[in-house]
Amino acid sequence: MTDDILHRAETTHTLRSAEIIHLLTLPDAVALFAAADRVRKKFVGDGVYLRALIEFSNYCKNNCLYCGIRAGNSHVHRYRLTPEEIVRTARQAVSYGYKTVVLQSGEDVWFDADKLCHIIREIKKLDVAVTLSIGEKTREEYAAYRTAGADRYLLRIETTDKMLYEKLDPGMRWDNRVRCLYDLKELGYEVGSGSLVGLPGQTMESLANDLLFFQKLPVDMAGIGPFIPHPQTPLAQEKTDGHFELALKMMAVMRLLLPDINIPATTAMETLHPQGRLVALQAGANVVMPNTTDTEFRPFYELYPGKICVGDNAAKCRGCVEQKINSIGRHVDPGKGFHGDYLKGK
Repeated sequence: MTDDILHRAETTHTLRSAEIIHLLTLPDAVALFAAADRVRKKFVGDGVYLRALIEFSNYCKNNCLYCGIRAGNSHVHRYRLTPEEIVRTARQAVSYGYKTVVLQSGEDVWFDADKLCHIIREIKKLDVAVTLSIGEKTREEYAAYRTAGADRYLLRIETTDKMLYEKLDPGMRWDNRVRCLYDLKELGYEVGSGSLVGLPGQTMESLANDLLFFQKLPVDMAGIGPFIPHPQTPLAQEKTDGHFELALKMMAVMRLLLPDINIPATTAMETLHPQGRLVALQAGANVVMPNTTDTEFRPFYELYPGKICVGDNAAKCRGCVEQKINSIGRHVDPGKGFHGDYLKGK
């Protein structure tokens, strides 16, 4: 049965919910990972795109139960970079060879549309792609960022289970999250979304629905990460047993369903497994996002505990990541890595 499902997924890129659940519950997923790796190689090649991640503010107006920088966590040392510091950090990242800059923050209301558009325009002068990961905004704000030059937007749905989403994200509406994703698609962004795998109350059915939702949208990038409880959140006592393996299976099935999208090997994978990002790169992933934030601030952007590389500088992270990629017979692709670049010859 498993062989038949994998063969059809690999050749037609279609699966029903029950078949996805079958793959997610395999006790031995070696064949799944091998199929995802073959599809990755066929559709996006052996190159790995690097994205320079700048975590520019850990202020957040939201109170998500699973997040270490939630508004209700009074133990967080809050920081925000100035627009000038953000642009300077981007300029440094470009000097290390990055072709994409990812601006990530909590939902910090200090950064209004005017400030963000100024930052985007300045970074675009460096001839790089700009990705934003700054949460829920109005359609008008998204349009302004796009006009300023933003290319991509990352907004994880976290879960397509509406009741679970609104339980874990008090004060937020699942319908608005979905509205944001469709607005972004309509405005011409490359859109990334993704799931948090292992949330309390999450079912295999809802995980399967997540993957089918991403395929239907469709996303241009899918970030699948394991849930890691933060000690200063209401979910502090939850366990992480099996979260790495399940997130890896989700990522592999995502590759089978959307063969040509960009899929990152997430940093959280390496928090739960010493070679987590390399394992992910061999199970369907083709993107890595090294942190280029100044080491002074890295420890304070703690969405989850045990985050790797918080003491390393940007230059060390860049060299270390490339060395690891080369160690598995892959190489860093110097392009900007837009969805479909493999068809256009970059």
